[in-house]
Amino acid sequence: MPSSPLESSRTRIALGVSYNGRGYDGWQSQPSGRTVQDQLERALTRFSAHGAVNTLCAGRTDAGVHGLMQVVHFDTTLERPENAWVRGTNSFLPDDIAVQWAREVPQSFHARASARSRRYAYVLLESPVRPSADTGQVGWVFRPLALEPMAQAAQALLGEHDFSSFRAARCQAHSPVKRLMRLDISRRGSYWRFEFEATAFLHHMIRNIMGCLIAIGSSSRPAAWMTEVLNARSRDAAAPTFSPDGLYFLGPVYDAGLALPERTPAFDWLP
Repeated sequence: MPSSPLESSRTRIALGVSYNGRGYDGWQSQPSGRTVQDQLERALTRFSAHGAVNTLCAGRTDAGVHGLMQVVHFDTTLERPENAWVRGTNSFLPDDIAVQWAREVPQSFHARASARSRRYAYVLLESPVRPSADTGQVGWVFRPLALEPMAQAAQALLGEHDFSSFRAARCQAHSPVKRLMRLDISRRGSYWRFEFEATAFLHHMIRNIMGCLIAIGSSSRPAAWMTEVLNARSRDAAAPTFSPDGLYFLGPVYDAGLALPERTPAFDWLP
């Protein structure tokens, strides 16, 4: 049986959470109740049986976007072994959401503010035929893509820039200036993988960059067009927002001293 709560002290717990975002209205809680955060908080509340549990996440994801290692934190007066938070919470979660790990962290830890950077991957199927078995899990392009012009265009985005051209109209970020630390492009068979790391991302930033990269890779635009789009600082200059299907939040990067996991088993499955 669960132990009694200790009312005199509060513990901060961090969780690593993975999910298939296809059936949800994104991460952040909404009146519909059909978000990943809503599902997680309901499960935590049922497991703890000690009042509502509220979580803060490392990075909100849009409807249809997947998470391999979302990180959240919450405070509790309950004493539970770390593996009990995993097993107990998962018993109340749907099959497409799972807590992967739990760790007790210092009160100074904040899932969002403590992150040094954030990582995403976009998985894209290049095929004349649309996805079937992996529908909803990969983006799709039917035109052949060329690596060299996409890699050249990606170089123009590295570093600190005003990314207004790749910012959604509803973006709530205080500043469009972000530092893109890495944009790696690789291919395995018919699948392309685009991996991004930045201090933070604007709303729809990656999906808007993907639209431009695909236009360049399919020869609709030259590689130099990416620089023109970036310098325009206008959403009208960029390609349409690409599908959320193949976008995965790989998770935040924290200081090594926190000793939090950096990956989950799903990293080995992702093409």
